[in-house]
Amino acid sequence: MRISELSNNIKEKKSYLCLGLDTDIEKIPEFLLNFEDPVFEFNKSLIDRLHSKIIAVKINTAFYEARGVEGWSSLEKTIKYINDKYPKLFTIADAKRADIGNTSSMYAKAFFEKMNFDSVTVSPYMGEDSVSEFLKYEDKYVIILALTSNKGAKDFQIPNNNYLDVISKSKSWNNFEKIMYVIGATKTEYFKKIRKIIPESFLLIPGVGSQGGDINDVIQSSTSTSNNIIINISRAIIYASSKENYLDKAEDVVDNYNNLINS
Repeated sequence: MRISELSNNIKEKKSYLCLGLDTDIEKIPEFLLNFEDPVFEFNKSLIDRLHSKIIAVKINTAFYEARGVEGWSSLEKTIKYINDKYPKLFTIADAKRADIGNTSSMYAKAFFEKMNFDSVTVSPYMGEDSVSEFLKYEDKYVIILALTSNKGAKDFQIPNNNYLDVISKSKSWNNFEKIMYVIGATKTEYFKKIRKIIPESFLLIPGVGSQGGDINDVIQSSTSTSNNIIINISRAIIYASSKENYLDKAEDVVDNYNNLINS
């Protein structure tokens, strides 16, 4: 997907919302366990109901890898379903990969070629050569961890402005225009400094909802003239109900957030 398509999708749907599929088989409605692949059925139903009100889908691979072959099969079926039926949705493999060059090239091949995700999250702390392999793909994007929403961000990212060093250094890398940045919704007090460095880059912003981030603070602090933000919400949407009305409740949450965005 070209970045212009994502931008147009934001304008058309009047939304920044990304559906986070952190799908835990132990938390989905019990009646879905009767299906051959309960996780895929859960994901599919949410995507079918919400696709017109969201601009992206983020799949956290840990929730699938933890189930071994079965989980990986659910992941592959989910991304194929999105690509086949809803190709305008921007897809994110939340895999947080990176390693030496030849290993990163295999990670990139897995997520960009084999599964055809539009983007993948990458840890940049091994340096440029650990990220560059991901940046070689046309119309594919790398979302590097800059300032995360968890409490532990204060251990290494914030001291000495390390998160700013990561962002500044990445601007000198080849194909910088393909880089997006993870910036946590619980760190809005740092957004102004970040936007001074990367005013036109897309930000993937997790942490709204269950982690305590406020969507109004996020929008006021992070948007630029390009409307270049993706706000990921996972648990607050997908686990809005554990009963058979889970789709109705999930849609209510999405509508509420979109109303706040447009207010």
